Amino acid sequence: MSQIPPWASEALAEVFDPCCKEKGISVVEMGLVRSVEVTDGRARVELLLTSGWCPFAARVLTEVREKIAAQPGVEDAEVEVVWDEAWTVDRLSPRAARILRFLPPPSTVRDREAYILEELS
Repeated sequence: MSQIPPWASEALAEVFDPCCKEKGISVVEMGLVRSVEVTDGRARVELLLTSGWCPFAARVLTEVREKIAAQPGVEDAEVEVVWDEAWTVDRLSPRAARILRFLPPPSTVRDREAYILEELS
């Protein structure tokens, strides 16, 4: 799925989309980081947004750039939002998916009452 070196995942583990900060879900766990590549000391980070209307996008991009630029061997960093791939819930880490507990589309739930009972137990 993503090409994220372990050092970059670690560096971004404390960068949060403000909507998920209180839940402790980083941009990496949200699946917002598509790739991180470094060439000749210059890092290029590709990010997806959960929504094109995200009011916090500028802050998240700045934090990502600062964290990556501060890593050994990185002299500068560029962060780009990519639009050729939509963010979907399947990008969530298993931990993030458990915390956020997205509901399935109603058309896929055959027995609503049974589903609710199962989820509450």
